[in-house]
Amino acid sequence: MVIKVFLASSSGSTAIKKKQQDVVGFLEALKVDYTQLDIACNEENRMWMRENVPEEKKPANGIPLPPQIFNEEGYCGDYDTFFDAKEDNAVYAFLGLPPPPGSKEAEQADKANIVENGNHAEENLDDSIAQAEEEEEQEEEAE
Repeated sequence: MVIKVFLASSSGSTAIKKKQQDVVGFLEALKVDYTQLDIACNEENRMWMRENVPEEKKPANGIPLPPQIFNEEGYCGDYDTFFDAKEDNAVYAFLGLPPPPGSKEAEQADKANIVENGNHAEENLDDSIAQAEEEEEQEEEAE
């Protein structure tokens, strides 16, 4: 899976430049494999980005501004949703990637798998399988 970041290499907007640098810098710091696609110099990239940003995510004028982030063909979001994910330690989920072991996001995902009785989800799955097998054996004996 390749993360695609659509950027404008020759943007006159300082705000857009800073947002692009923030996204790229953070992805590099996390060592995420990504590709930069320039929409300023490549009309194909510009058209693809505009066509693939979901309608509900486009601004009022209908033209999404860079940076826009995709996982292959799947839309991840724009700078604002990236920033929110970054603040929530959920960048890997935002990108549709598994978090690396030992990362804050992996720890949060592990904590989310702990259920009320304190068991991990895997243990509950084993219990569920054992219970299903036991019920199946009882049905066979009843026949």
